[in-house]
Amino acid sequence: MDKELKEWRLYPEGGAKPFPDYIPAAIRADYVEACLISEGSPKAAATLARRCLQGVIRDYWKVKPGRLVDEIDAIKDETDPLTWEAIDAVRRLGNIGAHMEKDINLIVDVDPNEANLMISLVETLLSEWYVGRHEREVRMKAVVAAADAKKAPAP
Repeated sequence: MDKELKEWRLYPEGGAKPFPDYIPAAIRADYVEACLISEGSPKAAATLARRCLQGVIRDYWKVKPGRLVDEIDAIKDETDPLTWEAIDAVRRLGNIGAHMEKDINLIVDVDPNEANLMISLVETLLSEWYVGRHEREVRMKAVVAAADAKKAPAP
């Protein structure tokens, strides 16, 4: 055979990174599924990445459910400008499956690279917000415990 018919990743399936259990299961499941289908169905992967983003905003920032655009606006002052701009870009790219009732003939094409960029942002937010917060808490508690141990009365 001179021509390659198809290429795929044999193992591990998809490119999902393992994330800890303190990240909500629904967010992790959507993230893993987006990674699994990003090459074969980038529009679906983009929609799942958008859903992950919305779940993260609602859970991490405790934003009340509503329209994603309003939820993103609610955290604008909580995040750095570049992160907020990237989050808003995911909303715009991931609108594919979000509002079909408005115009079923509108098809927003997403290529695998764009889907992977959206997934990469989700990974960044999971790492920086959830994992970063958890690791910070562990370090701060260790400092407090060390100080408490020093001030304990000696026998």
